[in-house]
Amino acid sequence: MRALFAVPLGADFWKLWASSAVSNLGDGVTMVAGPLLVASISPDPAAVAGAAFAQQLPWLLFALISGAWADRLDRRRLVVAVNVVRGGALGVLALAVAAGSAGVPLILIVCFVLGTGETLADTASAAFVPALVPPVSRPRANSLLYANFNLINQFAAKPLGAWLFVVAASLPFGLNAATFGVSALLVASLRPLPATGRSGRLRSEISFGVRFLFAHRLLRTLAVTMAVANLVFCAAFAVFVLYATQRLGLSDIGYGVLLLAFAVGGFLGTLVASRLLQAVGASRLLRLGLLVEVALHTTLALTTNPLVAALMIVIFGIHTTVWGVVVTTIRQRDIPAELYGRVTSVYSLTDVAGAALGSLLGGLYATAFGLTATYAAAAVAMLLVASFAWRPLRVATV
Repeated sequence: MRALFAVPLGADFWKLWASSAVSNLGDGVTMVAGPLLVASISPDPAAVAGAAFAQQLPWLLFALISGAWADRLDRRRLVVAVNVVRGGALGVLALAVAAGSAGVPLILIVCFVLGTGETLADTASAAFVPALVPPVSRPRANSLLYANFNLINQFAAKPLGAWLFVVAASLPFGLNAATFGVSALLVASLRPLPATGRSGRLRSEISFGVRFLFAHRLLRTLAVTMAVANLVFCAAFAVFVLYATQRLGLSDIGYGVLLLAFAVGGFLGTLVASRLLQAVGASRLLRLGLLVEVALHTTLALTTNPLVAALMIVIFGIHTTVWGVVVTTIRQRDIPAELYGRVTSVYSLTDVAGAALGSLLGGLYATAFGLTATYAAAAVAMLLVASFAWRPLRVATV
C-alpha cells in the first residue's frame, strides 16, 4: 500500500484533474439550470424530457464512431477542439437567454451539440490516465477523478446552478461556457500524447474494437454486467420519486435530501477505494459490489423506513465509486492504447442503452405491478446477474 501513495502522480495528471474539476462544475450547473430554462419557456413536460433526450441521443447514434475517431486522431487536440465548440455553443445560448430570444428549438440544438461533443471528448480523455500515470498509481488517480464528480458535480454545482439561474437565467450557461474554455487550456498544456495514426476503413476499425472486447472474457463480463445492472437500476429508479413519497412518506424536501445519500456514498467511496483495492483485492470487491446491488433493491422492496433506505443508498453509493475505480483501472491495464477509444465507446454505448431501456421499462412495470414489485423484480434480476458474473470475476486483479 505504501507504494501506491509513494509514486507521484505528476504535473500533467494534476492539470488533467483540474480540467476535470472545472468541467464537473460547469456540467453540474447546467444540469440544474437546463431543465429550469426549458420549464420557464414551455410548460410542456415533453419539452423538458426532449432536452434531456437530445443530449443522450448522440451516445446512441455516434458512440462507436466517436470511439474510432478518438483512436485515429491526436486525443489531446481532439478534446481541446471539442471543448472550444461546446463552449461556443453554450456561449450562444447564454447570449440568447440574456436577450430573451432563446426558444426550445435552440435549446434542443445546443443539447445535441453538447451530447455529440461528449461522445468524442469523454471517449478520447478516457485514455489520458493510462498515458500519464504509472500503473501502480492509477487506482489513486481514478479515485481523485471520481471525487471531482461526487463532490463538485453532485454537491457543489447543483445548488450553485439553481442560485445563478435565479440571479440571471443566462449566468449558468455563461459560466459553463467559460469552464469549457478553461478546461481546453488545461488539456492543451498537457505534454503531447502518442498518436495512433490509424487510417483504415472506419467500419473495420469499429468492428475490431467490438471483437476485442467480446473476446476478452473479463472485459466482456464487466461490460455485460454493467449494461444489465444499468437497465435494472434505471428501471427501478425511474419511479423513485413516487416510491419516496408514497411508500416512505417523504415530502418533496425529504425526497431531495434522500437523493443526497447517493452523493454522500459516492464521495465516501472515493476516500476508501484505493485502500480497499489494496486490502481486499479486485475480485472480492467486484463480487461484493454485486451483492450490494442485490441488497439495495431488496431493502427498498421491504422497508418503509426512510433512514434504512438512506443508509442502504449510502452503502450503494460507496459501491458505485469503488466499482468504477476498480473497473476503470482494469480497463486501463488490459486495453491497448491504440484500441482504447473504440473499446471504451462500446462500454459507453451499452451503458447508455441499458439506462435508456430501463427508464422506459421501469414506468411500465410499476404501472402494471406496483412500486414494491418493481424493486423486488430488480433484486431478483441482479441476483441472476451476480450468478452469471460470479465465476468470471474470480480472475479480476489490478
